[in-house]
Amino acid sequence: MRGAGGAGGRGRGVTRAKPKTGQNKTGPDKTGQDKAGQNMIRVEFDDNRLLPFLYGEHDQNLSRIEQELAVSLVPRGNVLAISGRPEAIAAASKALETLYDRARRGQIIDLGEVYAATRAASLAARKDNIEDASQEPGFESLVVRTRKRDIVARSARQAEYVRAMQEHGLVFALGPAGTGKTYLAVATAVSMLMNGEVDRIILSRPAVEAGEKLGFLPGDLREKVDPYLRPLYDALHDMMPGNIVIKRMADGDIEVAPLAFMRGRTLSNAFIILDEAQNTTAGQMKMFLTRMGESSRMVVTGDLSQVDLPPGIRSGLRDAADVLRGVEGVAFMNFTDADVVRHALVTQIVRAYDARDRARRQPGEADPQEPILPMPRGGKP
Repeated sequence: MRGAGGAGGRGRGVTRAKPKTGQNKTGPDKTGQDKAGQNMIRVEFDDNRLLPFLYGEHDQNLSRIEQELAVSLVPRGNVLAISGRPEAIAAASKALETLYDRARRGQIIDLGEVYAATRAASLAARKDNIEDASQEPGFESLVVRTRKRDIVARSARQAEYVRAMQEHGLVFALGPAGTGKTYLAVATAVSMLMNGEVDRIILSRPAVEAGEKLGFLPGDLREKVDPYLRPLYDALHDMMPGNIVIKRMADGDIEVAPLAFMRGRTLSNAFIILDEAQNTTAGQMKMFLTRMGESSRMVVTGDLSQVDLPPGIRSGLRDAADVLRGVEGVAFMNFTDADVVRHALVTQIVRAYDARDRARRQPGEADPQEPILPMPRGGKP
């Protein structure tokens, strides 16, 4: 595959441009077949300066699209030929349009963004509804701005999740690893702190061992619990410069603490996140939820397929989902393996484990991944 050339400046005043199918520089070129007899279309891009960012270093972004969608992409100047099955061509064209629009906005396009765009376009193609599936209101333009970077929703469900956090006082996000549940919650919290919508951020996790026996840990109390909270620190440092994180924590604007430290407190004017909530007991979950004070928001994230509680103890996350279903002001977001935006293998891993668990499940046994649905009107399930 021919390279796109070295990276160049994006320039100012770039006009909005979408890929054009069915034409090249010399005029109309109807969709037809390539030399191998496959269906083919040509897509033209208006701004050559954006192509190095769209194609990626050594065309790595194009290679990922080829791999994910089983198409052939051949660039010639500002024209890209797409060959393959009709539905694959349509998905590739849509993914390229989405990524090109992000390049036009000056947003970073990495392999994660490419994978998310191809996944969304592929799912839409299978529904025969490409335009509507990835163009839900606010999907492509929904950006969470933080001090260090702008976080862009990678799927319609992620965009819906961000809007839910902006509009509801309490949001539950349930689903497998890699769907952005915690990352987007931290990004939204940082954005609201920067905009003065909340006075502080409180991040919490239950300190439950995930199968390992850690034994005695040396150091003071903070050093003992920090290993449990490290993923939350990592997310914070992704959103804010390290010196700002340290200063904000010293000033009390950002607090990272284990769940046990929440007891007896009233948390007002705060954005509060409880991560790994599947490892809370019913009592701990009730304690946490009742900490909410005036002008606060809460987000509770967890994966009910990864409960590390002792046998016989019901997850507080499942209990809260059953109790609070239908309560006004509470939103539930259900992510699935189709929403995974990490490495492509993560999706396959999640699906493999889910298939194994379904095969092992006894007749009538509840599925821990069963979506939490809103309470029907009238209050009766």
